Amino acid sequence: MKINAIQGSIQSAEADTLIVNLFEGITSPAGATGAIDTALKGAISEMIANGDLKGKGGEVAVLYPRGAIPAKRVLVVGLGKQNEFNLEAARQAAAAAITRARDLNAKEVATIVHGGGIGKMEPAAAAQALVEGSLLALYQYDAPKQQAEKPNQINSLTLVEHDPEKLAGIRAGVAVAEAVGTGAALARDLVNMPPNVATPTKLAKVAKRIAEDHGMKIIVGGRKWAAKRDMGAFLSVAKGAGEPPKFIVLEHNGEREDLDTIVLVGKGITFDTGGISIKPSQGMGAMKSDMGGAAAVLGAMKAVGLMELPLRVIGITPCTENMPDADAYRPSDVITASNGKTIEIISTDAEGRMVLADGLVFAKRYDPKAVIDLATLTGACVVALGSKAAGMFTNEDTLRDKLLSAGVTSHERVWPLPLWKDYRKDIDSDVADMKNGGGRPGGAATAAIFLKEFTDFPWVHLDIAGMALSEKKSGYITAGATGFGVRLLAEFLRSW
Repeated sequence: MKINAIQGSIQSAEADTLIVNLFEGITSPAGATGAIDTALKGAISEMIANGDLKGKGGEVAVLYPRGAIPAKRVLVVGLGKQNEFNLEAARQAAAAAITRARDLNAKEVATIVHGGGIGKMEPAAAAQALVEGSLLALYQYDAPKQQAEKPNQINSLTLVEHDPEKLAGIRAGVAVAEAVGTGAALARDLVNMPPNVATPTKLAKVAKRIAEDHGMKIIVGGRKWAAKRDMGAFLSVAKGAGEPPKFIVLEHNGEREDLDTIVLVGKGITFDTGGISIKPSQGMGAMKSDMGGAAAVLGAMKAVGLMELPLRVIGITPCTENMPDADAYRPSDVITASNGKTIEIISTDAEGRMVLADGLVFAKRYDPKAVIDLATLTGACVVALGSKAAGMFTNEDTLRDKLLSAGVTSHERVWPLPLWKDYRKDIDSDVADMKNGGGRPGGAATAAIFLKEFTDFPWVHLDIAGMALSEKKSGYITAGATGFGVRLLAEFLRSW
């Protein structure tokens, strides 16, 4: 879909469908909506007076101008209460309107910027929210199945702004939203792919394409490469895998050591059977999403490349399957990670923290100002927070606050959970430096305290187990992969 921003009047826009808006409780539309109302001889005011249009969040009314203006139809989307309006409300309104336009088989859509007028938002932020909500809502996974007819698609979205002084900000917001939307779509695609397609080799190919498109340095390490670096934790999980493991590293501004360095580490278990500690068969298919952390990192790196951020950003994704096999690692094995620490295996289904351990150790060589890992790590975090927020564990309060703020802005929310020393006792081992599991109570915290053993830099662990998949459509989140983490990371990096 082509997206652009122009100066002009919405009622004169060359499009088959126009989108304007209305706050709840407004009885006399003003601004661009008022101009459309005047052109339609009070049609919007009449709907309001008759109670057919209230302006509630997500409500969409359709009007047909019958030649009064060039467009074939006008959509009026509700913004909800003005005193509750924010960036997320703008995203949701844009999603509701653009989805309805697509369902009506609109091809060229023109819209005003929700919140850019009486909503009093900064033009760039409002435009970014509008385009993000639209792109996220229109996402469709290109599933490998035969279809009788192609689904409706919108060809163009034009943001129309009357005030020329706001146009530069709006265009800047559009550019950011397109970059972030592209990254989120990539992450969604990777998680939605069947696990026989989204293999470690496939993820490596995607990473290579990102590197080629944006001039990034890339490393793709296999078993021998990892063995030379003593990555025993990563390789232990990969022992039973039929697919070759890939330790993927992308470097944006990799040679620029004068820039602040942020390292992103994503868990890349492309399918998780649980290994020898095998999972129940019911629901195992959802474990194709166990590379949601790696998908988020690759999506974020795509967005970073498109935005050309003036930071040194490193993306690390240790990728492998976790399979039961004659060569697979076992409970009671003792494994040595690349920092020399030994790990007693309690469960082979606690594999994500194993691959992350060597990923975090590898991050140290970049002398990072911050390291953020993302992982669909524990069911315990889902029990604690559900699908409303990711669990956040950190050794640095400043990073906590920055990520909380980025989560509010992007609405990919995170919530702090404790990283207390008390939890360390739960992974004490008689035969190794630590165990890879601490039992069911406090499972998210004991997983985080395990990862802490492989860090000596400012670090945040995000447990996104409840966030990677959505069972049903909700607003701009389609059923299936959510792409969670891309927009959060992009906002965090942009505001660094």
